Amino acid sequence: MSILKQPLVTEKVSALNEKGKYGFIVDADANKVEIKKAVEKQYGVNVEKVNTINVMGKKKTRYTKTGILSGRRPGYKKAVVTLAQGEVIDFYSNV
Repeated sequence: MSILKQPLVTEKVSALNEKGKYGFIVDADANKVEIKKAVEKQYGVNVEKVNTINVMGKKKTRYTKTGILSGRRPGYKKAVVTLAQGEVIDFYSNV
């Protein structure tokens, strides 16, 4: 089981990248210490701070011939990692 599932590549997180902050979707059971160690090991950078957010899945409703089906998309956990001054993660170099 990997702690880091995928990097977040959105407009909001891309704006934070200029300030040395990077976003990841992480395992729901991972804590801040585990996330810090995983980022430092995988990308070879020094992590100063980790902020985590539990995101609840969006509510979805479908109207079908037999009735209304409602449920939720699965939730996930985000982590915003602040790196040491002057350090950068390049997500596109591993492609």
